Amino acid sequence: MSIRFTQLQCKEVICIADGRRLGFVTDVQVELPEGNVCAIVVPGPCRLMGLGGRREDYLIPWNCIKKIGPDIVLVDVKPETCRVPRPKLGLPF
Repeated sequence: MSIRFTQLQCKEVICIADGRRLGFVTDVQVELPEGNVCAIVVPGPCRLMGLGGRREDYLIPWNCIKKIGPDIVLVDVKPETCRVPRPKLGLPF
């Protein structure tokens, strides 16, 4: 199966264990130099009506993806176990 990253970006990620919507794919993690996709990245939920930034991102391993449909990606993973901290954006001044 082959899919372009731009096609993957417009798909919503849903956990099949509890039916929770995790969000939309924003990035992928790739092994170099092989070029194998290791995981997909989904941004965490917003804090305080979007004003406080976002919580930790979800880093979902590729082997946890069960089905990629026309508009959703079904994953079999516990969302609490695949959270990673968001990178801090430091200001240059």
